[in-house]
Amino acid sequence: MKERKNRINIVYSTSPDFKYEYNEDVEPETLPPRQQNLSVSLDKKQRKGKIVTLVSGFVGKNIDLEMLGKLLKTKCGVGGTAKENEILIQGNFIDKIVLLLKDEGYNVRKLGS
Repeated sequence: MKERKNRINIVYSTSPDFKYEYNEDVEPETLPPRQQNLSVSLDKKQRKGKIVTLVSGFVGKNIDLEMLGKLLKTKCGVGGTAKENEILIQGNFIDKIVLLLKDEGYNVRKLGS
């Protein structure tokens, strides 16, 4: 059933040799750290007043994003998540994360306070 939702432009064909075209999500290649331009900021919108440190601007595969998120969570000793090219770290760790990312070779800029 899920296959039907990914079909492109064709609903039905009577041809027995017809092959459906499907949408395939292609992940971009992960850029090296020196070419990444990451932004680090604090956010508390839609989080019931809790502050999170948000790392955005990552370009690459989800597995690499998750690995970077895991490194940051481990170094800060807190929880978080990595999805949709963003990493959320629970709490205010903006200065520590900027230093960690610079040590890893990323181009980092601090937004906000």
